[in-house]
Amino acid sequence: MKKIIHVDMDQFFAAVELLDHPELKGLPIAVGHDAERGVVSTASYEARRFGVHSAQSIQVAKRLCPQLIIIEPHFQRYKEVSAQLHDIFHDYTDLIEPISLDEAFLDVTENKRGIELGVDIAREIKQRIRESTNLTASAGVSYCKFLAKIASDWRKPDGLTVIHPDKALDFIAQLRVEKIWGVGQKTAEKMHHMGIFTGADLRQMSLNRLQQEFGKMGQVFYDFARGIDNRPVISEWERKSVSCERTFEKDINQNADVTIHLYHPVLELVRRIEKNDFEGRTLTLKVKFEDFQQITRSITVDHILRTKDDILPLAKQLMHSVEYHSHPIRLIGLGVSNQKGTTYQAQPRWIQLELEFKD
Repeated sequence: MKKIIHVDMDQFFAAVELLDHPELKGLPIAVGHDAERGVVSTASYEARRFGVHSAQSIQVAKRLCPQLIIIEPHFQRYKEVSAQLHDIFHDYTDLIEPISLDEAFLDVTENKRGIELGVDIAREIKQRIRESTNLTASAGVSYCKFLAKIASDWRKPDGLTVIHPDKALDFIAQLRVEKIWGVGQKTAEKMHHMGIFTGADLRQMSLNRLQQEFGKMGQVFYDFARGIDNRPVISEWERKSVSCERTFEKDINQNADVTIHLYHPVLELVRRIEKNDFEGRTLTLKVKFEDFQQITRSITVDHILRTKDDILPLAKQLMHSVEYHSHPIRLIGLGVSNQKGTTYQAQPRWIQLELEFKD
């Protein structure tokens, strides 16, 4: 049986800033851009007591915590510390799947130190992280990624939780469905309407019913409720898309403004495509409106999208299908995907998607 560890740093961006600014220790801080449309990237535990959390508007955060200290992010510094973490991980295994700068899965079934118990490896890693960086990490240990991820969040901060195979079904039974990977707010609401509130409730549902209600995710939920997750730890990750997005200081709904503001994400996307040496044939436009409703539009062509001249006309074409004059735009995102180009259609194919864009 596999031994999987999920390591998740505690309040990582905020914690790194506190290393560099120890005078702020004990004060409520948030990392993010202090602007009208700024968003909290990470909040310290002191700030979280006031209801401040990641992905929250900076303006909302300051209303919840008037004494909140906003710190501009320093991503190069975070990358340097993240590299230190990975040096430690590699002392135990090369089967490492980074999820972000501050978290990763490790498969330590066959580890370099010959340590039998995953919990002993996790304990060592936590100790070494503390000694080398003065930061704390939480770790979860189990036989699959699904449970290791949940375990790492169980006793934050500085926690260590093990979910043994013989205890897994009991653990999942009492788990709120909101804690299950893939269950967001809308899915949770739908499950609640179906009478599903815990893992035990989910386990009572037939595979057929779950697939009817949730499509392909129905199989995933069915398996998770039974402690089944066969996803391997993937150490070599193949990029499937390149994307960027821009939130505006003020909502826009005039043709000239939209054209100008579309131009900048196109240039940034071209830069990222070149940097990642990426080749894709599908362009996706993401638009978020003033009321936070979101739509996406995509088009697939028969050639590689590399340059501004390739992408800008398509971006304008996609934007023409969006009604924004009476529905002002808050954010525009663009992404290129379909690296293999397996499905080419001579005529543009308009589809509605749900894609996650990341800077």
